[in-house]
Amino acid sequence: MNKQDDSFKDFVLDQLQQLEDVEARQMFGGYGLYRDETFFGIVHEGRLYFKTDGTTLGEYRKRKMKPFRPNAKQTLKSYYQVPAEIIEDVDRIAEWAWQAIRCQDRK
Repeated sequence: MNKQDDSFKDFVLDQLQQLEDVEARQMFGGYGLYRDETFFGIVHEGRLYFKTDGTTLGEYRKRKMKPFRPNAKQTLKSYYQVPAEIIEDVDRIAEWAWQAIRCQDRK
């Protein structure tokens, strides 16, 4: 972990305050984002990734976002990078986070 990752994680948590009860736990050399016990996002190397499914993936792909790839041999295709303009908008990031949380509920 480096200070840059910590400050980005803190920024993301600030942006997600509307959701309440969101916490970051260390994992993958970054952080997993949880609301209550629902794992819905990943903060890794200055990027934010949210859980996707068939109903939400198209929006990420349309914006040319990439799946989470912690290393050259591993790709998690159900987690996609969140665009910067979404992260910077507190209402839109909350909306996208809710969609990610609902993906976990639909499993």
